[in-house]
This record gives sequence, structure tokens and C-alpha cells, in this order.
Amino acid sequence: MSSLVVVDLTPTDKTKIAEYSALAAETLVPFNGRFLAKGPVEVLHGEAPHPIKAVIEFPDAESARNWYNSEAYQAIVPLRNTGMQSQFHLI
Repeated sequence: MSSLVVVDLTPTDKTKIAEYSALAAETLVPFNGRFLAKGPVEVLHGEAPHPIKAVIEFPDAESARNWYNSEAYQAIVPLRNTGMQSQFHLI
């Protein structure tokens, strides 16, 4: 069964987030991950603590975890943390 990584984010440095986004997309390839959606959130009910959301699909939860914990992805986490505030969720 496919699994999703849902990212809630608030940009803090647009230059850094653009650099991070390009690098992050490359790290998905070995784990068969792909972006399903990315963009501003339209709140239909309740509150959204972050104005932007990304949804990434993986073939299974193990692939998603392996991607997140991979050396390639972990190498860009400091860049991510300077470019945005975020929460990552695995479904």
C-alpha cells in the first residue's frame, strides 16, 4: 500500500527554500517518491498553523522512512531548517 509524507511548512528564507526544494526532489528518486501536490493551503475548516503543504507519495512506509533517514536527505536538513519551519507526517 502506498504511503504519504505530508509536509506542513512556513517559509522563512525564500532563497534557502528554493535551493532545498531542488535538492530534496533529487533525493526522492532512489526511493520512488514523487510529489503529488505542493502549494498554499485553502482552509475549509479549522486552522492551519502553516500556510503551505506538500504531499509526497512513496510505494510503502518503509520507502518513506528510508528516504527521510537517508544520508542524502539528512545532508540537506540543515538547509531545510534555515529555509522553513516545518512538520513532517507519515501516513
